[in-house]
Amino acid sequence: MDLLSVIRRWHFREGMPIREIERRTGLSRNTIRKYLRSGTVEPKFKVPERPSKLDPFAEKLSGWLRIEAGKSRKQRRTVKQMHADLVELGFDGSYNRVAAFARRWKTERQYEQQTSGRGTFVPLVFAPGEAFQFDWSEDWAVIAGERVKLQAAHTKLAHSKAFIVRAYLLQTHEMLFDALTQAFRVLGGVPRRGIFDNMKTAVDRIGSGKIRQVNARFAAMASHYLFEPEFCNPASGWEKGQVEKNVQDARRRLWQKMPAFPDLDALNAWLEEHCIEQWSEVAHGNLPGTIADVHGAEIASLMELGRPFDGFVEHTKRVSPTCLVHFERNRYSVPASFANRPVSLRIYPERIVIAAEGQLLCEHDRIISRSHHLPGRTVYDWRHYLAVIQRKPGALRNGAPFTEMPDGFRQLQGHLLRRPGGDREMVEVLSLVLHHDEQAVLCAVELALEAGVPTKTHILNLLHRLLDGKPASIAAIDTPQALALNREPRANVARYDALRGKEVLRA
Repeated sequence: MDLLSVIRRWHFREGMPIREIERRTGLSRNTIRKYLRSGTVEPKFKVPERPSKLDPFAEKLSGWLRIEAGKSRKQRRTVKQMHADLVELGFDGSYNRVAAFARRWKTERQYEQQTSGRGTFVPLVFAPGEAFQFDWSEDWAVIAGERVKLQAAHTKLAHSKAFIVRAYLLQTHEMLFDALTQAFRVLGGVPRRGIFDNMKTAVDRIGSGKIRQVNARFAAMASHYLFEPEFCNPASGWEKGQVEKNVQDARRRLWQKMPAFPDLDALNAWLEEHCIEQWSEVAHGNLPGTIADVHGAEIASLMELGRPFDGFVEHTKRVSPTCLVHFERNRYSVPASFANRPVSLRIYPERIVIAAEGQLLCEHDRIISRSHHLPGRTVYDWRHYLAVIQRKPGALRNGAPFTEMPDGFRQLQGHLLRRPGGDREMVEVLSLVLHHDEQAVLCAVELALEAGVPTKTHILNLLHRLLDGKPASIAAIDTPQALALNREPRANVARYDALRGKEVLRA
């Protein structure tokens, strides 16, 4: 194209004849005349149509791409997988040929959507306190030295664009309830509407149009916080475009520069702190000032949070004969009096509460394991099995729950089980926990071990002294080593003889 421009300039500007141009360029006169007669400086080249190895499979590949485009991003097949499937059907071409076909198909599809009006949008404006938008995303962080995949909950006010990000290990109902509760706390109140996609933690069934069968617990949470839930049309993420953009911005502003953390609580504290910092650093865009400035004015339009929603998910379970309930491949102990009976499991993000007959029985830290190859874990509370060993004291020696007793009880068990009847005596000592404070019983056991008298009688004596407020330690009683009498007794043998004489006279 540079040579064509030179030829036209020589001829039309400088008046150079075609013969001279032929001599300088080495081109034929006919070629030079053709260039001079053309109305453009861009030469047109005809690309010959060559048959491709992909032509017999083009229709099938287009059908596959159309089907995959209707699926969610996580469920789509990759182009590399489609190339492998074509090879099984007899295609012997390269992957690059299939990838080029897929890129061209996607470009044409986008152009069709734009020309048909689907790629055209209307800018949205929200009043203060009118709505918030919520979405999930998947991100990674280093926790306790291990790289962990997390589910990040994004909540964003539609008017001020104030946002908060919180990380969880799972994307479940109880995690959603906790995420919204924490978001309303940080954002300063509750807007009138909430905009969600059709996530399984909120929608049980999608109907025609805007009809949704909402999950009962989600509906209870929305009723508690008095906001109206609104769900987007399927595959229409632009209806909550602000929080969709926030997912991308958070990866650049937060996740890429994130340090390592000892636990999930430390990570969420860091996320909350840095989100609030960025409110003052990011300009609002539509209104004067930063996000923090607009948010400060919007707080007055938000409803006060009030009492937090008790965001648990309830399951009914039957306790096994070994006093355990199963949940998520793990087992948790229950008081022995409820063995072989139904109980209610209340699942929270970080704990599990077990209730029955209108009362809370016990509580355990929740175990969340992401690997299905590892066996489940068992969480014992040895106090739950005291009623069992009172009837079966022999089970104390090898009972798995009692390996987690405090060191003082375990040392006492080592002493008592060496002698006959020690297992029953140990059971009686442990049973004191049912009637007295555990720390007081443990203190009495430790004092008995220090004194070298690890017996039930001595422990009971020390425990009663502790409960009565008296010094329990022998060393605390200030007594002299040798006792001295103020009036020493005198040996008087005559007294014995006199008594003996009286007995003789009587006889």
